[in-house]
Amino acid sequence: MKITVCDDSIKDLLDIEKLLLKYQAQYPDRIFELEKYSDPSRLFHKIAEGNLTDIYILDMLMPRRTGIDLGRQIRKNGKENVIIYITSSQDYALEAYDVHAARYLLKPVDEGSLFEALDYALSFTKAKTEPTYMLKTKNGLLPTAYSKIEYIENAGRKLEVHLSDGALLKSLFIRTSFEEEVRELTERGNFLQIHKSFLVNLDYVKQLTADSAIMSSGRPLPISRAKAPKVKREYLLFVSENVSR
Repeated sequence: MKITVCDDSIKDLLDIEKLLLKYQAQYPDRIFELEKYSDPSRLFHKIAEGNLTDIYILDMLMPRRTGIDLGRQIRKNGKENVIIYITSSQDYALEAYDVHAARYLLKPVDEGSLFEALDYALSFTKAKTEPTYMLKTKNGLLPTAYSKIEYIENAGRKLEVHLSDGALLKSLFIRTSFEEEVRELTERGNFLQIHKSFLVNLDYVKQLTADSAIMSSGRPLPISRAKAPKVKREYLLFVSENVSR
């Protein structure tokens, strides 16, 4: 993961760097490299050559090349890179939205605003590299990272996807069987069907009893009698493999 900061003000550049290092110290599991530029033209040429980083924190108003110029060049070369603008003026907010900026922060940038923007940016970039489950909803296809799915329930011919943060996503009516709808998860991820209506992510199973799986959220999910021997075997195998890592 790499973060690039560009600001023609050395003071502001160092202030942002200080906040980024504080963020990294506070969240040591969120590892990233830091690259700094005080000359926007140098960064512009690097982007034009196709050398992109994951996250950009750009000053809006700079000589020769503005933050918008940089943002437009980034979008020519990459659609998924996260752009966060920092500026002393609100006058360019609409232009920031034109390049799909994730956040628009006013100077002096406070710690809370920048940390929230980084939380979003890092979660977005992580989601790009993770396998995602495409859920068919009334608003279209909704990509959801495998790692965020706690369990899926087949409720009245609709998939109810329960996420680790407590959120609930609902699909349209499914036209095929539940097994077919979740096949990619059972074949590619740490997922196990424990009942005709329940698929669990083994990463979130806290305890297994004779007839239920206790999830991280605290909810007990039923295990069918027919599937119980396989569920127990697969769960013990999963646990042993993870303990030995």
